[in-house]
Amino acid sequence: MREQVRFAVLGPVSAWRGAVEVNLGPPRQRAVLAVLLLAEGGRVPVDGLVDALWGDAPPASAVGSVRTYVHRLRRALGEGASLIRSMGDAYVVRALPEDLDLAAFRELIARAETARRAGDVQQAAAHLRDALALWRGPALSGVRGEFAQAGREQLETLRLSALESSLAIRLDLGGHAQAVPELAALVAGRPLDERFREMLMLALYRSGRQSAALQTYTEARTLLAEELGVDPAPALQRLYERILRADPALLAVPRHEGPATEAPSRATPTDVTAADMTPLDLPSFGTTTGTPPADPGPRIDSAAQQTPTAQQAPTAPASPRPVPAQLPSDLPGFVGRQAQLDQASTLIPEADAPSATVVIGGSAGVGKTAFAVHWARRIAPRFPDGQLYLNLRGFNPVGAPVPPAQALRTLLEALGVAPRELPEDQDALAARLRTVLTGRRVLILLDNARDAGQIRPLLPGAPGCLVIVTSRNRLGGLVAVEGAHPLRLDVLSAREGHDLLLRRLGAARVAAEPQAVREIVDRCARLPLALAIAAARAADRTAFPLASLAEELAEGHGSLDAFTDTDEAADVRAVLSWSYHALSPGAARLFRLLVLHPGPDVSLSAAASLAGLGTAAARSLLAELVHTHLVDEPAPGRYAWHDLLRAYAAELSAGTDSPGEVTAARRRMFDHYLHSAYGAARLMDLTRDRIVPAEPSPEVRAESYPTPQRALAWFEAERAVLVAVVREASACGFDVHAWQLAWCVEHHFGRQGLWHELGVTLRTALESADRLGDPSALAHIHRGLAQAESYAKRAGDARAHIERAIELFAKVGDVPALTESHRQLSVVLEVQGDLEGALDHHRQALELLGPDGEGRLRSWILNGLGWYHSLLGRHREALVFCAAALELARTHDDDYTLGHVLNSIGHAQHHLGAHDEAVAALEEALARFRRVGGVPWAEAHTLASLADSRLSLGQPERARVLLGEAVRILDRLGHPDSAVMREKLAALSP
Repeated sequence: MREQVRFAVLGPVSAWRGAVEVNLGPPRQRAVLAVLLLAEGGRVPVDGLVDALWGDAPPASAVGSVRTYVHRLRRALGEGASLIRSMGDAYVVRALPEDLDLAAFRELIARAETARRAGDVQQAAAHLRDALALWRGPALSGVRGEFAQAGREQLETLRLSALESSLAIRLDLGGHAQAVPELAALVAGRPLDERFREMLMLALYRSGRQSAALQTYTEARTLLAEELGVDPAPALQRLYERILRADPALLAVPRHEGPATEAPSRATPTDVTAADMTPLDLPSFGTTTGTPPADPGPRIDSAAQQTPTAQQAPTAPASPRPVPAQLPSDLPGFVGRQAQLDQASTLIPEADAPSATVVIGGSAGVGKTAFAVHWARRIAPRFPDGQLYLNLRGFNPVGAPVPPAQALRTLLEALGVAPRELPEDQDALAARLRTVLTGRRVLILLDNARDAGQIRPLLPGAPGCLVIVTSRNRLGGLVAVEGAHPLRLDVLSAREGHDLLLRRLGAARVAAEPQAVREIVDRCARLPLALAIAAARAADRTAFPLASLAEELAEGHGSLDAFTDTDEAADVRAVLSWSYHALSPGAARLFRLLVLHPGPDVSLSAAASLAGLGTAAARSLLAELVHTHLVDEPAPGRYAWHDLLRAYAAELSAGTDSPGEVTAARRRMFDHYLHSAYGAARLMDLTRDRIVPAEPSPEVRAESYPTPQRALAWFEAERAVLVAVVREASACGFDVHAWQLAWCVEHHFGRQGLWHELGVTLRTALESADRLGDPSALAHIHRGLAQAESYAKRAGDARAHIERAIELFAKVGDVPALTESHRQLSVVLEVQGDLEGALDHHRQALELLGPDGEGRLRSWILNGLGWYHSLLGRHREALVFCAAALELARTHDDDYTLGHVLNSIGHAQHHLGAHDEAVAALEEALARFRRVGGVPWAEAHTLASLADSRLSLGQPERARVLLGEAVRILDRLGHPDSAVMREKLAALSP
């Protein structure tokens, strides 16, 4: 009988032969096994393995390397060719279903669904718990590459789906109070995922916390509006309304036979005794890589109890043991961080629970040590056998980091072990520490760690101990492998910054100058170290008003000179330098160049273009910067940094990078945004005349979009960045980039109703076009400004711009642009009330287009002719033009154009008294606009027209709902029509 070989991908990619972990070799060799395992018994061609390992640029030796990796894996697994088989030009892993954790996970999920359908909710819950217990960390840990990231995301989707089902059953079984902390953590980690927020609201309400449930909804509504510009989903809104009126049906929890057991059942592998294994009651994502996961296959008895370990704890020494109390003094001015303190309090292990490790991360100067000491002192009474403190000097300006062996000796001596009794070997020292801590409840604070390797030997194995680690690095290895809990500190909130100054300077002085206090907090970027330096300066100059300090900080904005100190530990520039000098040369260069980026955050491809790198290389360097907390990743694939880090990078760049390199980097960045925006604009605006940008620099990584929806998503993600980039391009003399990029974003900003951004961007572009003296550039920007001003109801300014555009387009002979400009002039004349003039310019546009003109533009012009006929009361004539426009629009299946044409038809039908026909046309128009997405102002006006028709059909309540929705959209946009709509809504109120 062969020795059982088991595999795991739901965490670090691993394999075990019996109870012994197999060394799978280097990352690419491990990746080969991961690809084969993910196929779950399917054939994987060699070419597929090459693509997974090297992407689009494999080396010439790639196929040979793959075959070598397979050969080494076979040898490591000890099974010859029986597990990894060759099938032609492909490989397949012949693992039994119970020998792969992913297959076992799927089996348990299927069992849970079968049990649920049979009405056995208790059994379904047990299967789901067992399935989720198989996860030992982020899937495919230790494997890099795009294929791994894609697989990781797919597997995470499966995990979240199972977690959602498990939590739903727990709520169904009445476990709402116990589910609240887990749901709160899920919502905090995935704030836009409404399914967990809905469950949290229900759990809070059933726990008697109605106000907290309502506050959870309010937070969702605010977040969705700010981040996505949308309202919560209907299900979430309905739950909110039911909680608001205290619907008693929400408290009804279905009854089920049998207890609602919360603890997951576990089982050990059938061919491994319990004495051979460490206990499996580790926290989620905390199992060590050296321990195979519990066998979850078909042989599992989900009701079985976990077998206790056979290993007995060593007997404690008989002599009195010292009780160290080494924690530093708490910071007198410590303020805020309540949310992080609350989160940390949930991580303290009970006396009989496995020891826990908490990694406190964050950038230099963010207050990691102050937080760690404050928290440690608060919870010190829960660790009666001692509190140890050790500065590991991971990022000190002088001296090397403390070696683990030296750290172990220091800790052991503090725990009463005589120096002469200490072994020399590091592994022996680590074992001695675990032995000494057994039976003790000790807190260990390890400050300023360099990396995970410095920490691992210092971790206790005995239950009940807590290790608190601070580091500028993320120490992801401790989280993935040792199950450490990450706790990240960001800069303070504005309120916390105010409270810090209040604590340091006194209530009277802070209350006397509230505006100066706000400016100081902002100028310090809410960084605790910078605020502490500013407060110390103010405390030394009690006769000076705080306004003078605020002015001093403002004068030095963009510089760190205001935050210097003779003590390097209190000097922002010096403290940041300790992290910077630990970077690789490539990461240091990228950190300096990022300061050239003017936006609030930067995407991976933009950063790659800025540095002239491939995306894979840029991703690796950005990961290094994130790891050292010199850059943050607030959202997947987007990177940001606070103002003082930007100021530090600017100083470094000025002293390091040549003017030529800076100019070339800026050009690559502007090329990236221009060509990315141009590609998106071409997909979304199919009728407007075109410009032709120059070819980008070879190193530029412009975005590409498979669908218009992806282009829209890119515009939305980059909205604030694009405004800033146009301004920066104009300020740096890249005038062609400035006006052409403004042209690219014009349609999107107008469609979204972003009138302010549209006006600011185009006025900046006009300055660049003026400097160039290019009549075509001037014409395009004047026409765009006419659109912006007409949207804002400033008809006089709009008319001046569009007439200038028509003059310039006629001069350069740009007939397509001239045609579009006559259409734009009609819109301006409509705002001014000159409907006959608007109709006439649409006729001129149709004449300029000619019989062979582009079909989409023709449908727009025909629709405009119909619209103005309808506004003039000639509704039957209007329908003739609109019918021709509709036929063309349906030919192209253009939702955006169809929405506008159907809206015109609905308007005409309504005024002809054909209200049912009007409703049909307007409802289809609304559906078209919503399918396109990103046309909120058109959606709002269609809702208002639909309300008029519903009212005419004797449906006032439906009309009120429609009009209310229109008002909410226009209010969000700040649209000038919102006041008129609100008055109409008030008139309909009962």
